Amino acid sequence: MPRDHYEVLGVGRDATADEVKKAYRRLARELHPDANPGDPEAEGRFKEATAAYEALSDPERRARYDRFGNDGATSSIAGDPFGGLGDLFETFFGGGFGGGFGSGQRGPVSGEDLAADLHLTFEQAVFGCETEVTVLAAVACDACEASGAAPGTYASRCGTCSGSGQVRQVRQSVLGQVMTTGVCGDCGGRGETIDRPCSECSGGGRVLEEATLGVQVPPGVDGGQRLRMAGRGAVGPRGGPPGDLNIRVRVADHPLFERHGDDLFHRLHLPVTQAALGVRLDYETLDGTEELVVPAGTQAGEVFRLRGRGVPRLQGRGRGDLLVEVHVDTPVDLTEEEEGLLRRLAELRGHPVLEAGEGLFSKIRQAFR
Repeated sequence: MPRDHYEVLGVGRDATADEVKKAYRRLARELHPDANPGDPEAEGRFKEATAAYEALSDPERRARYDRFGNDGATSSIAGDPFGGLGDLFETFFGGGFGGGFGSGQRGPVSGEDLAADLHLTFEQAVFGCETEVTVLAAVACDACEASGAAPGTYASRCGTCSGSGQVRQVRQSVLGQVMTTGVCGDCGGRGETIDRPCSECSGGGRVLEEATLGVQVPPGVDGGQRLRMAGRGAVGPRGGPPGDLNIRVRVADHPLFERHGDDLFHRLHLPVTQAALGVRLDYETLDGTEELVVPAGTQAGEVFRLRGRGVPRLQGRGRGDLLVEVHVDTPVDLTEEEEGLLRRLAELRGHPVLEAGEGLFSKIRQAFR
């Protein structure tokens, strides 16, 4: 069962709007994910505090919460005198009646989601890592403590909407007189206005800064995938909760290995002598050097599987495998002695071969005689 909003923020039920706002700012600085990287408990408390602030900072939602508890704070019926008719008018008239019923923006506005590219080496993607990403983001203005008001001054309740962020109007429709609700044009739905805006942020309560954020990359992430970091985006205007940061992963190619899902693939080139006679190799995997035994008579295209030497499974346990496919290289530029040995082998095995000098260019010369 959700905790009491007043208990979450640490204020009494008779707390003023300013006291609620100050309590939230204090908790936001203490619990923000930037200040507690990798701490899921702090992230959960941060979201809980944000939800409590959103409910208590809006006069109408706070009144419903005080009367009905959590069910009342999220109920749309109390704010819509026509109940489900609001949705009906939205369907037929496209919200043309002053923004629909109860659809106005109220309370603190969330910040924008941000996007960034994260470039990783092949090994970083396979094994995971701690790295950083730099983004240009809106952060809380220190000069006014995100209030938007000049130091020493405060925002005041909007006189047009009485702090609700919405205005109601009676309009004439085909069904007669209809009361509609829309965003207050004077305060933009925030419920308060600023007479003397902060000179640093021009009343927005936030400024643009380049921020470097720590990123925990899980093992097994692949190129093109996205990492979502909740609460690491731009802060909202005038102390509103932050958006999220969406990171798109870019992975560099590896000089030897290709990734096929959770498996790694490598084409191993061997001379014909090693393929025919067999060989023990010091084979370099991503985990270090291991002995790879290629038995005598190995054919081109044969695959050796090194189990558990692939990519960690991102959504499960264990790792994929490393598949080593043999490619047999035919020798070229033979010395006279090497050619003699190969001809002797062909003779012993009964394999007909071209005579010495009977190559392609020799045949072309003979054709023009």
